Amino acid sequence: MARRPSDPRAAAEAAFKPKAPVAPPAPIASAIPGAREQVTLRLDQDVLLYFQEDGAGWQDRINAALRDYVQNHGGFGEPQSIPVDELSSANDDGVG
Repeated sequence: MARRPSDPRAAAEAAFKPKAPVAPPAPIASAIPGAREQVTLRLDQDVLLYFQEDGAGWQDRINAALRDYVQNHGGFGEPQSIPVDELSSANDDGVG
């Protein structure tokens, strides 16, 4: 039979002492090719209504429009960055 610690306060502090930090697991690549990821996206109401007006499949239409935009503006290669001091609505290519 184990003996009770002589100092209950020390035992309580030891029980609640933070453990050594554990690094979060590395993200796992999807095992399903072309799998989609669920996200929350805030859209202007008129943009959302535009894609929803043809009924079901509106999320696929938004995805297709975004894919088309990315492919026509630099593809999926190296990201094109704009220096922070140059960010403005003028960089939106007329979108906005």
